[in-house]
Amino acid sequence: MMKFLRSNLLITIGLLLFAFLSACSSGNSESAANEDSTDKNGDPKQELSLLSKDTIPTMDPHMGTDVISFQFIGESREGLYRLGDNLDLKPGIAKDHQVSEDGLTWTFNLREDAKWSNGDSVTAHDFVYAWQRAVNPETGSEYGPYMMGGVIKNATAINKGEKDMEDLGVKADGDFTLVITLEKPTPYFESLTTRSTFMPLNQKFVEEQGDKFATSADTLLSNGPFLLKDWESTSSSWNLVKNPDYWDEESVKLEKLSFDVVKDPQTSVDLYESGKVDRTDLNSDLVDQFSAQDDFVVTPETALFYLKLNQTKSEALANNNIRKALSMAIDKSSLVNELLNDGSIVSNGFAPQNFAKHPETEEGFREINGDLITYDVEAAKELWNKGLKEIGKEKVELEILSSDTEISKTLGEYLANQLSNNLPGLSVKLKQVPFEQRLDLDTNMDYQIEIAGWGPSYLDLYTWMDLWLTDGGNNKTGYSNKEYDKLVKSTVDELALDPVKRFEAFLEAEKILAEDVPVVPLYQSGRSQLIAPKIEGVISRPFGPKYEYKWAEVVAGE
Repeated sequence: MMKFLRSNLLITIGLLLFAFLSACSSGNSESAANEDSTDKNGDPKQELSLLSKDTIPTMDPHMGTDVISFQFIGESREGLYRLGDNLDLKPGIAKDHQVSEDGLTWTFNLREDAKWSNGDSVTAHDFVYAWQRAVNPETGSEYGPYMMGGVIKNATAINKGEKDMEDLGVKADGDFTLVITLEKPTPYFESLTTRSTFMPLNQKFVEEQGDKFATSADTLLSNGPFLLKDWESTSSSWNLVKNPDYWDEESVKLEKLSFDVVKDPQTSVDLYESGKVDRTDLNSDLVDQFSAQDDFVVTPETALFYLKLNQTKSEALANNNIRKALSMAIDKSSLVNELLNDGSIVSNGFAPQNFAKHPETEEGFREINGDLITYDVEAAKELWNKGLKEIGKEKVELEILSSDTEISKTLGEYLANQLSNNLPGLSVKLKQVPFEQRLDLDTNMDYQIEIAGWGPSYLDLYTWMDLWLTDGGNNKTGYSNKEYDKLVKSTVDELALDPVKRFEAFLEAEKILAEDVPVVPLYQSGRSQLIAPKIEGVISRPFGPKYEYKWAEVVAGE
């Protein structure tokens, strides 16, 4: 099991600065600008200029572990399905599918008009090859074994070298029928098929490229809405252009998307304001300056941030009343509104808002269970004093571990101040280390309290609830509750094919977390941006690539 799913939370590779030559000629006229933004018919050019916070680490769908790689893999390739608006699954290479009564056998009927950018047909054999490659230990994929293990039959055994590659539960029944056998019924399997790990590969092309595969635009094949152009592994600029051979080419309006790497927030804003780019992120320092503008947009995200409480490293943290006191002693409203100021919202539960709905009533999971852990200083003090008596102490010192980025440092200082001021007898130390060191300390459970976060891997509540299973790969808190384990495991066992009872089991499991408090919920992330009004139809995704451009377009201004 991997540590903190780096793709969904933090991009930790070194960022390359790209210097823009953004000065424009003083002789440019309004008519010249209009000509540049319209085609020969006077319609708006279907082109966007956008920014990336980093270079693309990889275009290999089995080696990517970060949101930037996922973004461009996802736009230039396509799996069985795509994720559309409102989290709806849209047809991709699969036209439709059937599922056996026991939920174990999935048969996908593939379209016959899907092509690779070299003219080859996309076939069921391409999926078989790609999925086998994903779990092949020689590939060295991190996401392949993680996403397929326990889902696709024999994936884990093959990755461990215990079974042959041919035993993987993926078979081609002719060129355009793909038959998948699952390890057990998996209610969220459909959403997994949108991820890059499950996309097809053209075996002949990949093997011809060898070690050069996916290291440049020339060593890639596309079967998605766009083609990646002008890219090498170290490029600080590149383009996506419309793929004329894409099976659903008529739905794709954008002809070109240009990307440049810029790290500095102020530089990004300057480029946006000068009309050089069409969208920019805003950090907390810039939000107030632009929040009144019509092009200011706040987009909720689904990553949750929290304090992990290691019950094995502190007698105090092993006490339930002390953990409850910590959870109620932090003013989260001030945290998100004043400190973060970026569109993040308060988190009072263990699953995010706007992520899962009741299968019958369609009421949101978060709305049903409500606010489970809220700010209440007086109640926190009572629980704190009770907990201190139970462990026989009057004073406690605790240490908060975080990364050494500026926002992590600021967040750590805020939390330390809140806890020490609101809980008499508590002193808090801060330990701020580089990201990789923090991951090592977490893996070895060598911390007391840790600022951490999680983003969903797929569209299902299990991605949140399996975090706190006893001895779970991402638990690392010493937390264990047999009743919780039983409820959560039932959602992928006896209740897997009963959506209502399954959903209700998740609701009950979350209530147990609120009583036990293995972690302290803090906030649900959001992003504040300036977005040119001419852009319509871009879909923000809750996992994998942040954006979907297939259905986007440039519209005429007023």
